[in-house]
Amino acid sequence: MSVYEHEIRVGWGDCDPARIAYTGRLPWFALEAINGWWEEKLGGGWYQMELDRKIGTPFVKLGMEFFSPVTPRHRLVCSVWPSRLGTTSITFRVEGRQDGTLCFAGDFTSVFTDAVKFVKAPPPEEIRALVEAHLRPAGD
Repeated sequence: MSVYEHEIRVGWGDCDPARIAYTGRLPWFALEAINGWWEEKLGGGWYQMELDRKIGTPFVKLGMEFFSPVTPRHRLVCSVWPSRLGTTSITFRVEGRQDGTLCFAGDFTSVFTDAVKFVKAPPPEEIRALVEAHLRPAGD
């Protein structure tokens, strides 16, 4: 199983006066990469899941560690994979690298919901099978 890689062009506007990416942009980049994983594996991201499949995935926990500054000098490559699947929740691991250097790593947990009723619900079997086929613990 290969890990999905999402490439982001970090721009000048993403940076603060110290010429590194604003701290708040790093979760944004990670969430963009997770949405890219859904698009690649499911054929549509959160927008399509919500509107077409009536499945919501609001986040309930975000945790990140920072190792090296992110700058516009190199592309930011975010490796993404599901690291845990519960009855109604999913955790993604995202590791962001520039020029081979680990810049950040994080775990992002969301809960599956019925988007119409906005209540917690297990994922449909098709999505559960898809995620199970790509599960990999965070330390691997």
